[in-house]
Parts: sequence; structure tokens; C-alpha cells
Amino acid sequence: MGKNIVEKILAGHLVSGTLKPGEEIGIRIDQTLTQDATGTMAYLQFEAMNVPKVKTELSVSYIDHNTIQIGFENADDHLYLQSIAQKFGIILSRAGNGICHQVHLERFGSPGKTLIGSDSHTPTCGALGMIAIGAGGLDVAQAMAGEPFYLTCPSIIKINLNGNLKPWVSAKDIILKVLEIFTTKGNVGTIFEYGGEGIASLSVPERATITNMGAECGVTTSVFPSDNLTRLFLKSQQREADFAELTADIDAAYAKIVNIDLSQLEPLTAKPHSPDHIATVRSMKGIPVNQVCLGSCTNSSYKDLATVAKILKDKVAHPDVSFILAPGSRQVLDNLARDGYLACLIASGARLMENACGFCIGNSQSPKSGAVSLRTSNRNFLGRSGTLDADIYLVSPETAAAAVITGRFTDPRDLPMEYPQVEMPLSLTVDDNMILRPDNSQSNIEIYRGPNIGAPPVNSALPDTLSGQATIKVGDKITTDHIIPAGARMKYRSNIPKYSEFVFENVDASFAKRALTLKESGKHNIIVAGLSYGQGSSREHAAICPMYLGVRAVIAKSLERIHAANLINFGILPLTFVQESDYDTIGQGDDLEIAGVRTAIMEGQNLFVQNKTKGTSFPVHYTLSSRQKQIILAGGALNVRSHQ
Repeated sequence: MGKNIVEKILAGHLVSGTLKPGEEIGIRIDQTLTQDATGTMAYLQFEAMNVPKVKTELSVSYIDHNTIQIGFENADDHLYLQSIAQKFGIILSRAGNGICHQVHLERFGSPGKTLIGSDSHTPTCGALGMIAIGAGGLDVAQAMAGEPFYLTCPSIIKINLNGNLKPWVSAKDIILKVLEIFTTKGNVGTIFEYGGEGIASLSVPERATITNMGAECGVTTSVFPSDNLTRLFLKSQQREADFAELTADIDAAYAKIVNIDLSQLEPLTAKPHSPDHIATVRSMKGIPVNQVCLGSCTNSSYKDLATVAKILKDKVAHPDVSFILAPGSRQVLDNLARDGYLACLIASGARLMENACGFCIGNSQSPKSGAVSLRTSNRNFLGRSGTLDADIYLVSPETAAAAVITGRFTDPRDLPMEYPQVEMPLSLTVDDNMILRPDNSQSNIEIYRGPNIGAPPVNSALPDTLSGQATIKVGDKITTDHIIPAGARMKYRSNIPKYSEFVFENVDASFAKRALTLKESGKHNIIVAGLSYGQGSSREHAAICPMYLGVRAVIAKSLERIHAANLINFGILPLTFVQESDYDTIGQGDDLEIAGVRTAIMEGQNLFVQNKTKGTSFPVHYTLSSRQKQIILAGGALNVRSHQ
């Protein structure tokens, strides 16, 4: 039997385990990426490993998240990242050069390679035929140290894109349709592999929109074949030598095959407050719009922004609309300017932001209170924009442009104009002057450390009895934004004691003080949660900060992949209810105890939770490989390494 694309890449990088879905495998990692919001901690952890140079083929550090510099913290961290890159052989993409996913796609991604990044949207590079996976910073640090990346061998779902898109329908509408089909939960341990004759009409930037937002489904990654369109894209980047054809064999097998007829799609939107809350744009018709944000790593390519420029030519943003523009990279901005599109966008009233994540992570351009904001980004979680009562809708660039003109939710097909076709240029102006490569001739490089930077905290070994409280009980779809907010709080990412003060800030502002008090009394904190706990960002701070506050276990109906791995890496035991109805029997503040934990984990026995407040007990489930058991028992991956 033939192999699919995923099997071909994984087989060529397999270090341990067998390619049997559900089993743990270790794979060799060719490339890593970090961004400054998660990278500072990743490099602090890498330093703790005492490895003189990175051992990957390529590692890139991007400064793209915390580029707003109010106070000294972000600027200090940027200097830390620059000195770390020079010392350890890492490429640095400076602030202003662009968003990691867009720049990596343009300048570094390569078909058939493996990439992990400390950002959940790392799968963007699956558009080039890579296995590109989001992970916690500690996993990335270990890969840079030459260690394998461990994951559950995935089952592969084939998504055939058939037919062609109609005018005014774009790649964003394809991935919103995928989210409507698969939702944001229940897809852990799977990979989407795209095929069908329809992909021949989708450029690499369009494919990147689809692979980027596959992260919202909770899949490990998404991948397209590497074909002639891949070659043309790499040629436009002056990187044709990196091209390698990569397609599935005709007789390749899949766990499931889903067919989507592109000709039947229409403009879609994700309504507040989840990327899978899908509706047609036409059904939203007439809703007043206060803000339109165009850009982010999802829809900020040359093709996306040139299309909008053509739609907005000789038009001005509606008086009620604040129109925000954030190109994905300096290259995109440069080429838009050279081809006249940037002038068009500025003339339309666009407020030009930095080539950075900005509005997507709530780090700038928060909308007014109670606003309706249309965004081409990938997440619309409650409060993520920085305005808790705003309604954020995810839309295509075409739908965003229609709202800029009309001031209302408008199906772009209703605009009185022909759809402006934009083809990807065969050649782009390339300028890598904002990319710093390490100078191997330098020695004794001093690491810059500002006062906000501290060593990564280390947990204690897992006790045999967990005894404490259900310090907080939360519902379904709790994201890492709920657990540890981004935006204005993100500048404390290198200062765990300070950042920990904001754990669950937007859910229960008293949690951090309550948890720390319980920890200081010698008790353990236990989090109780519903379905899909930990979805969203890969930020490992959503595990590190609770660990610092004394959280030793999470009991949930289900957990998302990256967050579960991060919990294990920092010694927090991830448990799931055997019977989901037991969730209803627990109240916040109940005294809980789990006895004989170490023995049970070592011997593979069942665990039971005693609810001493209610006088009841219930079983919980855990899924840990032998390697993960060692990490949990030691109190975290750094503890294991320190004893090797």
C-alpha cells in the first residue's frame, strides 16, 4: 500500500516508535521557530540545558508579538533575544521584519522538512508540504538541543477540495467551512492532508490561510502537497533550489476522507466567540460595523492585501469604521508599495500598523466598548481583542473590504463591481537586511538580561498524595487566553512571579491570590474543567504560571494537545473524567484528594478522586507514555534533564 504525504515525511524523520496511530513517536526536527512572547522563556530553558550551539539545521527567533514598547520590558527582552541568537547560532528576524509565520513561509520553509514552533499557528508552513507543528517553548528548546520531538502518531484525514471557488469566495471561506464541519474540539491526534483537483487553483498564500487556521480545529497540523505552485512560490522568493515535489501515492490510505465542493461555498463568518461558530455573511447583512482589522498571520499576504486594494480603489472608509491594516511582513509591505497597492490602501483611509501580530493578540487596536469588529485574523475568543464586551467576527479580506466601504456587514458579492483577480507575481522583491545571521567568528558573547527576566521556575517531584481544593471550576472551551491573558499583560512573560498574578484574570480575578494562599498552606490546587480545556495558543505560560501557583492537577472532560503536553512538561498531572457526569458533582472550593498517585502511575493503575466535601469518589483517566510518566513523577521535564 502506498503512503500519504504525512507518512512519507514522518517515516523519513522517525527516531523512535512506530507509525501506528495512537502510539507515541519521536521525530527528528529540522527547523524551529520562536516568537518573542514565548521565545524568551524557551531560550531561558535552552540556556539551562548547557548546550553550546543549536543542533537543528535551522532555528529562527522572531520579534513580532510584543513590539509595542510601553515600559522597558519588551525592549529589554528584544536585546536578550538578539544576544541569545548570536551566542547560540540562531537566526534573528528583527522587530518590524514581519510575523513569524508569514516570514518563515517566505524565507525559510522547505517541502519535506519538519518544523516545530513555540506558536500554535506554526502549521502555516504546511502550505509548503512541511510537517509544521505548534508546541510549547520547552519542547522547542529540547529540539534545538538535538532531542527528538515526541507526539502521538496521528491519524490522517484527507480533505479533498473539488471544483473551483466562485468570485468573491476565498481561502478564508474554505477553512471556515472546515471549521463548521469539524468544530474546534474532538480532533486531537489527527492531521488534515489536503488534496483534490481544486488545490491546483490555490496559491501557496491561499493554502497558508487554510493550514494556519487548521490550528483552530485542534489538529496536530495540516499539509498540502508540494507541487508546481509550490515551486513557483519558492521561485518568486529566489529559493527554487529548496523545492522538492511531494505528493501522496495513488493508493495511499486515510482514516477518513471528506469532500468539499468549492463551487458551492459562499462568504462565511465566524461569529463571537469561537472560530467554529459559523454563519453566512448574507445572514449577518446590515449589522453595523465599528472596526475592520485587515492582516495578521492568517490573511496578510501580498495577494490578500492587493485584492483589498483593488476593491477599495478610489473609495474611502465609511465614517463609522476604523480601518486597521497590518501587513504580514516587510516584504509584503515593500512589494505592495512598489506595485502601487499601498498608496491605494492609504488613500482609502487605512491606518497602517507595524508588520506584527498587534491587534490579533489584543496588543494594540482594541475596539471601543460594545463594538462590532470584523477581522481577518484566526481567533475571536472572548476578550482576546482587549475589549471584553466587543463582538469579534472572523471574515475573509473580501468581506472585510465590503464592510470598510459600507459600514455594515455586507456580502461582498453585493458590491456593484466585478471581482478583482490578483495573481501571485512570478518574481518578488526580496530584502533580508532585517534578518541577522549569527557571526561564528565572535566569541565570549555576553547575554543581555533586563531586570524583568528571571530563571524558569522548577517544580518539585510529584507527591504520592494530592490533597487540596478544586480552586476553580470552569466550563467548556477554556482557552489559553482565559488561563493567562495576552495583550497588556504579555510584557511580563519573562517574569513568572509577576505574570502569575494574572492567571484566570478574566474568569475569576481572585484565583491567583486564592491559589497562592493555598500553596503556602501546604495544600495543592486542582483545576476542574469541561470540554476542550486549553485550546488556542501554544503559550506554555498557561502551564508554567499555574504550576508556580501550586496547581498539581487538571481534571477535565477533555484536553487539547499542546496544552496537555505543556502541563506534563511542567509537572501538572492531566486527568480526564471517566464519566463526564462526575464533573457536575464537584463544586468550586470542594476538598479533593487523590491518594497513591506515584504508585498508580508507575504501575499503570487507575486513579480515584475523593471529594471529601461531598463524601463521594469518582475515577479519572490519564494517558501517559513511559517517557511522560518519568516527567510527571520528576515534577517536569527540566527536572528529568537535570538528573541525567
